Amino acid sequence: MKIGIYGRIYKKEFAEKIQQLYNSLHLREVDYATEELFLAQCVANGIKVTQTQTFADASEVKKLDLDMLIVFGGDGTILDTMAYVHKQPIPVLGINTGRLGFLAADAEVPIDILVDQVLKGHYAIEERSCLQLVSGEAMFGGANYALNDFVIHKKDSSAMITIHTYLNGEFLNSYWSDGLIISTPTGSTGYSLSCGGPILYPGSSSVLITPIAPHNLNVRPMVIPDNQVITFEVEGRSTSFLISLDSRSETINTSTQLAIKKADFNFKIARLNQENYLKTLRKKLMWGLDNRNI
Repeated sequence: MKIGIYGRIYKKEFAEKIQQLYNSLHLREVDYATEELFLAQCVANGIKVTQTQTFADASEVKKLDLDMLIVFGGDGTILDTMAYVHKQPIPVLGINTGRLGFLAADAEVPIDILVDQVLKGHYAIEERSCLQLVSGEAMFGGANYALNDFVIHKKDSSAMITIHTYLNGEFLNSYWSDGLIISTPTGSTGYSLSCGGPILYPGSSSVLITPIAPHNLNVRPMVIPDNQVITFEVEGRSTSFLISLDSRSETINTSTQLAIKKADFNFKIARLNQENYLKTLRKKLMWGLDNRNI
């Protein structure tokens, strides 16, 4: 088995766990490779690493033929791995060092136990649908996919924009708003949730359209089948606006053609056997917690 290791930012308080992961893999004679920028941060902070390969982009990850990617960080760090994994069927196992963490495993799980469970195959794979951006212009370095959401947003503090939205070519609505979120079920607990959108269960074969601060208060989030192609025409006082795929963003102008559809592959989330989606929801959203007892 070959393991990849990735992190966005080295956190001193998790130095022991990072070192334990390297020690555990080395002791069990498991091949591993580390993302080069994260490795540089670790080494600069005293982490002892031996005999590791490195990777810097999706093409190098493909050559390594990884069986799993272990990620130190929160959900945002896991979203970053889309740029490395792309369509490759590599399960991603997150160790939560962030705050909320709907996608990552509990950081309290001992590293030796985590590694043993991975090597024994004692984990489940959740298939998560993704979005694909289709445009006549080259954007996002070719990594035009999102696990969470695609967002159209006004730029800076400019006036609201109007987003004419179509489903399979049929007019849906003109959203007068600060922007529009197109979310997967995975992303329904992210930006969309903070804008009043509902939670979608993973695997529900749906896409969520959520306006950001709509001028018409009767315009509500809408759930549609994920076989719809969503196209947009954007206008406003400004000639440019922002679009984002997960945490990556670009500035484009009103003449840019945009379409969103379901990607032809799924992103694989690895969960240890003691973890599951409903347990995570209850814990992270504090469902059933009586605030009178706090």
